[in-house]
Parts: sequence; structure tokens; C-alpha cells
Amino acid sequence: MMKFDQILHNRKSTRSFHSTPVKEKDVTAIIEAARIAPSACNSQTWRFVTVIQKEIIRKICHEAMRPVVPNKWLEQAPLVIVGCSQLDIVANRIGGRITGIEYYQIDLGIAMEHIVLKATELGLGTCWIGWFDERRLKKILKIPKRIKVPALLAVGYPKDDSSRKRKRKPIEKIVFSEKWGQPFTPFSLV
Repeated sequence: MMKFDQILHNRKSTRSFHSTPVKEKDVTAIIEAARIAPSACNSQTWRFVTVIQKEIIRKICHEAMRPVVPNKWLEQAPLVIVGCSQLDIVANRIGGRITGIEYYQIDLGIAMEHIVLKATELGLGTCWIGWFDERRLKKILKIPKRIKVPALLAVGYPKDDSSRKRKRKPIEKIVFSEKWGQPFTPFSLV
């Protein structure tokens, strides 16, 4: 079993999948990982649609992907998880109006990242997709108008492990200490 740091370092965006279906127990495990994710006021606004039927995945690829970067590789994925948010939950509506923060997006992001990390632990590859036509996707999957669909996840067994990981920025480029722009110093006591 992988340790947590190994899971973090092994995670990468997979865009080439074997046709092997994802095992039912693994689908259940990754959805359970999302179910236990935290959410604003424990509102649990996330909802998920799992798609395994090749005809539906093909339809999503050909009718709901945006042009320029159409993500046609998605058609290979044996599983697509559609991340949805139920916006009619009071905690999200009122909190968002007061702070200007769309908590449902944060909540869904956390839950979907739980899926990504659990999938990595199980030897599955994933890739986030945000470049799609929400209206068309909702029509294909019969998702109600009041539901928001911010992201999709392609899930499956990676076909090719040779894809290079992109370099990550060093800590000192992304973290400041005490105020913006001040070089990061790990918890030096004053």
C-alpha cells in the first residue's frame, strides 16, 4: 500500500487509458472517498454522475466538448465522473452572497481531489476536465437546470506511464511568510 506522500507524487493527469473497465469495488471506493470529504457547514452539496456506457462517453466527447481543445482522448476513458453541485442548499446560497466566495466550487474541488487521490492509490489514472459545454452535457445526462456542473474526471487504468510529469514550482515561488512577497521562512520563532 502506498504511503500518502507516494500517492501525492504518483498522481498525474492521465490522457491515455486501457479499455479495461474500472472494477465496481474501486468505483465504490473512490466515490466513498468523495462522500467523506469536508464541505462548508457540512452542506455536502456535491453530487456525482458516473458514466461507463461507451455510447454516452462518446456522445459527451462529440457533443459536449468545447472547440480548440476538444479533449477527444476522453473517449478512451472507461469511466467518467461528472462533478455536480446542488445550489439550492441554504448554506451555499447565503454564504456565497455574503462573502462572494462560491463555496460549492471549493467543496466539489475537495471531494473530486479525494477521488483523484484514492484513484491514484488504487493504480488508476485520472484527469480533470473543465473545458466543456455545461448546457450540452446537462442535456445528454438529463441533469436538472438548478444543478451546476463545474468539472469532469476521466478515470481508468493508464495506458502509457511514460508521460513526463511537468516540473513543479519550488516552494519559495508559491509561499510567502507573514505578508505577500516576503520570502518564505519555515516557522522561525521571533
